[in-house]
Amino acid sequence: MSSEKTRPLTIDIPTQDVERLYRKIKDTHQPLQDVVPNSDQDYGLPAAWAQALLDYWLESYSWPDAQDQMNKFSHFTFFFEHLNIHFVHQRSSSPDAIPLLLIHGWPGSFHEFSEVIPSLCKSIADSPSFHCVVPSLPGFCFSSSPPRKGWTVKDTARVFHALMLRLGYTSYAVQAGDWGQFVARELGANPAYADACKVVHLNYCPGALPEELTDSDLTTREKEARARGIDWRTNHVGYAVLMRTRPQTLGWMLQDNPLGLLAFVGEKYHEASNPAVHSTAKWKDHILTTVCLYYFTNCTMSSALIYYENTPHHLFAEYATQEENRIKCPFGYTSYMFDTAPNSKRAVERTGNLVFYRERDYAGHFACLEDPEGVVEDVREVVGKHWG
Repeated sequence: MSSEKTRPLTIDIPTQDVERLYRKIKDTHQPLQDVVPNSDQDYGLPAAWAQALLDYWLESYSWPDAQDQMNKFSHFTFFFEHLNIHFVHQRSSSPDAIPLLLIHGWPGSFHEFSEVIPSLCKSIADSPSFHCVVPSLPGFCFSSSPPRKGWTVKDTARVFHALMLRLGYTSYAVQAGDWGQFVARELGANPAYADACKVVHLNYCPGALPEELTDSDLTTREKEARARGIDWRTNHVGYAVLMRTRPQTLGWMLQDNPLGLLAFVGEKYHEASNPAVHSTAKWKDHILTTVCLYYFTNCTMSSALIYYENTPHHLFAEYATQEENRIKCPFGYTSYMFDTAPNSKRAVERTGNLVFYRERDYAGHFACLEDPEGVVEDVREVVGKHWG
């Protein structure tokens, strides 16, 4: 790797910045109850859960410990097209390891893959292992903001492809969810990357069932998945409307507001996961590490640009089924019922060359954190069968 283009990075947030964060948290007056008694999450983040998370932040969570854990991975930056892109590059000891590009979304980060990287890199007999490359999207955490207006997921795909080539990986597989799956979709759909992008695995995949199907034609799960997606787009996307219309205003609201970030980011982890994990220390640690990363890197405003510059939620399925966006290489999809919009085989297969489909109904949107074993198993299976 050239020192002119790619440089090592150590995450090292100054102690005074951490101390200031905690002073601000302690000096903030938070809501003490739900806006309407016993409303739970009908009006937004439940006060009791948010208060419990805040208490955990003040009493148990350790940023230094989280920082040490993140620095166990090898971090670098890559300069390309006026962008400074941060990425983790964790190589397997296996000489036959397959390069794997892992792409997060919002409100995620490179940390979203912390639970799967070690297992994916591990050498296992009769199963592929991987060299893991985990970039931060432009405008997220330690990556610089998009250099111009109109920057889309297709631009990000071009940059990430260049990163893989820079690392010496002329062919690779991709794993992604959320906004990352749009980047993965471009890599798997655009003929310009056909020789490089060999297999794609998604844990979030928009797509619509055939229009000629009636309710009587649908399975119970297809009905449940469709209903959850409709509920999400109807009752839960206020955050997305704000981000795709007023990202700069949002930055002014939240950039130096740790408690506001906890609510804005934490709500998604609460809404889009199995409630069974909500009270666990590990889940709280993951949420707070993500909140801290957004806070310390001042990326609230710039991370919202991905909503402003790209397709809105209600057009996701239409976008994915357009011929130019259909994945041409083999791709797999794992459907999680606690996702924001879980999907079905008959819908997803209309968006590309689907060769693998599995339902895991016990986890949700942040699958690599909530179900790392399942994701690793599915990635190994689909890539192992279709690589080469």
